[in-house]
Amino acid sequence: MCRLFAMTSAPQRVRATFWLLEAKDSLAVQSRRDPDGTGLGYFRPDGEPVLHKAPIAAYEDRAFAEEARSVESATFIAHVRYATTGALSERNTHPFCFGGRMLAHNGVIGGLDELERHLGDAMEQVRGDTDSERFFALVDRETEAAGGDVTAGLRSAAQWTAAHLPLFALNIVMTTADQLWALRYPDTHGLYVLDRHSAGPHRGRHLDQSGTGGRLRVRADDLAELPSVVVASERLDDNPDWRALRPGELVHVGPDQRVTSRIALPDPPAYPLTVADLDPRAAASQNTA
Repeated sequence: MCRLFAMTSAPQRVRATFWLLEAKDSLAVQSRRDPDGTGLGYFRPDGEPVLHKAPIAAYEDRAFAEEARSVESATFIAHVRYATTGALSERNTHPFCFGGRMLAHNGVIGGLDELERHLGDAMEQVRGDTDSERFFALVDRETEAAGGDVTAGLRSAAQWTAAHLPLFALNIVMTTADQLWALRYPDTHGLYVLDRHSAGPHRGRHLDQSGTGGRLRVRADDLAELPSVVVASERLDDNPDWRALRPGELVHVGPDQRVTSRIALPDPPAYPLTVADLDPRAAASQNTA
């Protein structure tokens, strides 16, 4: 299963060190489980987005994925890809970037021909082959139609997708230089949020979190004293304040760290897909193990 991670400490910039695919496995295990791409996105002080992406497959050089990258930003987004649509290439590796926003996706969207027809001229900005980048182009178009309201754009794009396309899962994290969004839909895969404003024994800890299997680890000593919000595909530590997003829930964290949420998609997909409907590679990629 693709792994999603996003974090904001806005407006404060923090230094964080990421390890992607920290776990050391034999080549035999890698061949069955290794991801098809790793990506990390963040923003420079002037708001310019920066992407580090590489298509990492079994038996290939893991130097990029294992390298500790110490970067500074108010928001971060990271993704470990298990490919379902599109070749193993940098252009198909998450996160994607349009208009000062970055997006990463876990799930499968079908009916791409219909999605491309619906996008029309907006397809011109799509460079790769993935369902994820095409959905992002729809978010971008709907955001523009909503006068720049990103929350409305994401909600509109997700609602259209849920109503018109075959859908297995649409778990999304998205960031700008000072904001974060997360969507879980429907209930296929988990997505969790941790508001580190909370008091209690975890409040004064630095951030040092690792996903299962060592696929993703992030450390940020600065966050011992600063508030932050983290979203991830799984609970990354023993903090009891991790909360599972409800199916259809859309969370937004503003520049002031204010967290708001709503059920943006209250109904199930019109054309739900099951694992049995997926091709073998897509089905393997959506395994939650």
